[in-house]
Amino acid sequence: MNIAIALAILLPVWAHATQNNAVYRWVDEDGLLHYGDSVPAEYAELEKQIINDAGVIVAVLRGKKTEEEIAEELRLAQIADEKEKQRRDDSALLATYQNIDEIVMHRDRRIELFQAQARVTELYLKNIKRRLESLMVVGSNFRPYSTDPDAEMIDPGLVDDINATRKIIDRHELNLTRFHTDEEKIVARFDGDINRFKRLKGIE
Repeated sequence: MNIAIALAILLPVWAHATQNNAVYRWVDEDGLLHYGDSVPAEYAELEKQIINDAGVIVAVLRGKKTEEEIAEELRLAQIADEKEKQRRDDSALLATYQNIDEIVMHRDRRIELFQAQARVTELYLKNIKRRLESLMVVGSNFRPYSTDPDAEMIDPGLVDDINATRKIIDRHELNLTRFHTDEEKIVARFDGDINRFKRLKGIE
């Protein structure tokens, strides 16, 4: 196709499109160049250019993104979210504390709370374990705990009491473990706050 014929075909399209201030240009999957004031549905996922009256590209409309592009956008968005979260955390840290001593004091108060809870739980466990021992002493006189073949079968109420006491012990031992774990997390979090505060303030 010579230039004259190409212009004869394109000029009417161009004239109509420029009246609406939008001329689209795109290349199809076969490498053919297209112009128009709108894009047919079958080409909607292709990259398109918007050109002005002088034939200058004024905007580019991206086509359908590849899986790699989508993954990269997600990665960059995650990085941006992490940076924004760090910025908010830094602002809150600087607004909450004036110096490192205040952070240490707050940390120690939180630790004391967990330690107090642990001491109460340990005392309760000590008492409840004593109760279980007493129940087991009584239960040892009955089957199935007794070795005496003539021993009577244990009372169901006593069995229920023993089992309930064991469950209480298990629950409070789990609580005690959680208190110690939470204390370690608190220490680690405040240590991180102290180090971050030093960096933000330029403290060696």
